[in-house]
Amino acid sequence: MTSSTLTRATADHGATAGCWAPPDPAARRRAPRTRRANILIVLATATALGSIAIGNGAVGAIAFLFVVSWPLERLWRRHPVPVRRLALRTDLAYAAAQPALQFAGLVVAIVVGVLSLAWLPGLLLRPFVTGLPPLAQMLGGFLVFDFLIYWTHRWGHTVPLFWRFHAVHHSTRHLDWVSGFRAHPFDGVFIAPVVAFFLAAGVDNRITGGLAIVQFLVGLGAHLNVRFRLRPLWPVVMTPEFHHWHHELSHDAHHSNYSTFLPLWDILFGTYRMPRNQRPQHYGIPGPMPDGIARQLVFPLRGLRGQWREWRRARRVARAARRSHPHGTAAA
Repeated sequence: MTSSTLTRATADHGATAGCWAPPDPAARRRAPRTRRANILIVLATATALGSIAIGNGAVGAIAFLFVVSWPLERLWRRHPVPVRRLALRTDLAYAAAQPALQFAGLVVAIVVGVLSLAWLPGLLLRPFVTGLPPLAQMLGGFLVFDFLIYWTHRWGHTVPLFWRFHAVHHSTRHLDWVSGFRAHPFDGVFIAPVVAFFLAAGVDNRITGGLAIVQFLVGLGAHLNVRFRLRPLWPVVMTPEFHHWHHELSHDAHHSNYSTFLPLWDILFGTYRMPRNQRPQHYGIPGPMPDGIARQLVFPLRGLRGQWREWRRARRVARAARRSHPHGTAAA
């Protein structure tokens, strides 16, 4: 697969959605038990036990999440996906690698947050924010945070550069207890300006950190393979049904339900989609994505330099045109 293929798929992922056939339901079959798979399972088990022994809490968290989520997905299963499904190892690898992935994302996020200058308006608002009562600061911070995350998530689908990285998360064809971990570490850096704004505004660090943790946990729950409708909660809070529609392969559904906690923002900005007589069936992206965590982490970077050069070239051309016709608009 060439870089030009990636660029076209990235830039036109919405326009070409109708040209792609939905995933074959046979993809929900059980992963084959080969000798190579058995060896990998043994090695993964040994690695997990070793990680727990040296204090890697991510592995223990995975086990805890499985113990909590597995009964729900067995008793109220939405899609007939076996526990040992295809691409499960990829999603488990993302979950186990969370400490390293989050560290890499944090380093880049700090740079993005500083360069974004989002902390400047935060500094201007700091006297007002720090003067608010704790309850008002918490409620106001929650609403502003959720509102900004809505737009950050929406831009992750509509801005080609952002979609390069966010597509990794949407590439899974199964939504279940572990699929929410599949995300490129640079996908989360686009939230850095929001965090920089909050920190500069003087919002209590416990509130900012708590909101990020709540968003992460709610996101994991929203990916569960459960058939709960919870219809009274649809316009109130994100539910699995709400987020499953966001992961639906069809173009109309794919560009909807961006909210990560309050569906209010989708309702206000016209992106709310919750059909009463339909349910999401097929998940994934209308473009290419390799298998395996290593290749998926590298994939969004392919062709990025060329796209950056094209953007800079177009910017220079536009700047030269403005210089050659400085009063063209006024003369017209």
